[in-house]
Amino acid sequence: MRICGPKTSVCCTILSVWGIIMLVLMGIFLYTQSVALAEDLPYDENASWKTPQEFLNEAERLYSKSAYNCWIAACLYVVTLVISLQQYYANRKASYTI
Repeated sequence: MRICGPKTSVCCTILSVWGIIMLVLMGIFLYTQSVALAEDLPYDENASWKTPQEFLNEAERLYSKSAYNCWIAACLYVVTLVISLQQYYANRKASYTI
C-alpha cells in the first residue's frame, strides 16, 4: 500500500538516517557526561543544592535521562526509516507494473 510518493519516501529515508546517526551520537556523548552538553540539561532553575555532591548526583541523573531520551528518539527514527524504505520499494514496484 502506497501512502506517499517516491520523492517523499527518499527524503524521509535520508532524514531518518541522519536523525539516527545524530541522536545515537548525542546519546553516547550524554551518557559519557560530556561537559559540552551540560548547558542542554534540564536543570530546575529554583533548585538549591546543599552540597556539591547533591549537584553532581543530580547532574549524573539528568545526563542519563537525556541519553536514554536520545536513544528512544533514535528508535523512533528507525521505525520511520523502515516505513520510508517500505514506501520506497512499494513505489518502485508500482512503477514497474505500470
